[in-house]
Amino acid sequence: MLPPEGFIWSSMDKIYTDVRIFNPLAPTNSAIPLDTALKRHEEEKKRCYNERVLEVEQSSFSPLVFSVTGAMGGEAEKFYRRLALLLATRTNQSYTDTIRYIRQRLAFTLLRTTVISLRGHRGNKLTKTREYKSELIDINLLYNTFNYNLSN
Repeated sequence: MLPPEGFIWSSMDKIYTDVRIFNPLAPTNSAIPLDTALKRHEEEKKRCYNERVLEVEQSSFSPLVFSVTGAMGGEAEKFYRRLALLLATRTNQSYTDTIRYIRQRLAFTLLRTTVISLRGHRGNKLTKTREYKSELIDINLLYNTFNYNLSN
């Protein structure tokens, strides 16, 4: 059973989300208005996941659709408004400050994701080397301890 329109999730409900970020200037999206493209992508996500989530998981599903230009789909708007309301009441902050904070975090996250998808991830190789060396040290210590126990 779907919740009534305008009401999203009651207390202790599980909710599943799936994020889609699309380019409205791509050839497949450029011929249609932005609102129509957002709605189409939301419906596509619902067609793929909604039935399974409702029947098998007995939960709610909300597709979070964004454009690379910063537009948000209707479901995503509802989701972030509800999230801001819950966070504002829990932290005793104003709703406007909370929604602004969430939108800023979302903007930077989308920007970071876009940059990574364009140029690739350039992680810190030094950290990976340190992890690898520490694993080798742990293995050597285990091996030496094992050999020590066998020789005694």
